[in-house]
Amino acid sequence: MRPVRVVSGAVMALLLAVATLFLVTPANAASVNYVALGDSYAAGVGAGNYDSSSGNCSRSYGAYPELWASANSPSSFTSVACSGAKTGDVLNTQLSAVNSSTTLISLTIGGNDAGFSSTMETCVLDGTSACQSAVATDESYAQNTLPGLLNNLYAAIRGKAPSAEVVVLGYPHLYEVPGSCWFGISDTSRTAINGAADTLDGVIAKAAANAGFTFADVRDAFSGHEICSNDEWLHSTTLPIDESYHPTADGQSLGYLPVFSNAI
Repeated sequence: MRPVRVVSGAVMALLLAVATLFLVTPANAASVNYVALGDSYAAGVGAGNYDSSSGNCSRSYGAYPELWASANSPSSFTSVACSGAKTGDVLNTQLSAVNSSTTLISLTIGGNDAGFSSTMETCVLDGTSACQSAVATDESYAQNTLPGLLNNLYAAIRGKAPSAEVVVLGYPHLYEVPGSCWFGISDTSRTAINGAADTLDGVIAKAAANAGFTFADVRDAFSGHEICSNDEWLHSTTLPIDESYHPTADGQSLGYLPVFSNAI
């Protein structure tokens, strides 16, 4: 087992070096007016080090928008990302932070619209059959209802910030299958949940492309770091409960941040 740990440490060192390369300050960063929108994944729930002034939105100083802003010193930075947010919340509440002078926008949204939280609860508490049924319902919603919601939101973002670069970040697979977990939900349920992430990311990517936005796919970055891997960047069921199935501080800094930085 010791050689495996040595290799893992070397890989982590390499990842940190690569992440550092991504954090080189862009030449025009001083002219960037950056607004971060979205849900708990954008707010940084699970990363700890929360801004107490953000209240129930639970914005973390370890979230990828905060980390990018800290490393690159844009002219202005505002994060209005909020735990539990749906597309309608971004449209009706968060979008007021965006205006015609905004030059960079990041967004992670759609998981709550599709019913992510309640489905995970079903999968944990009610067994494989109920989990598969809940996942199928979520996938149907993502394929049939979510595109219209995203199209409406993306059009509103473009209307408020005609010249902004908009980067839409997706969601990772939650589980390595088969992985090292001996307990918990079945591999069948884990596979179904990962499949739902693929469906959701596919819908988000298509809507982003239609709007002329950049879709930043984080699934490859999290590969080998899912729940049940030997180097997890995601919380499993944990306390506080709202951090469950969210990226850890490493998931934000080594997963989301490099992908976002590379997409700009």
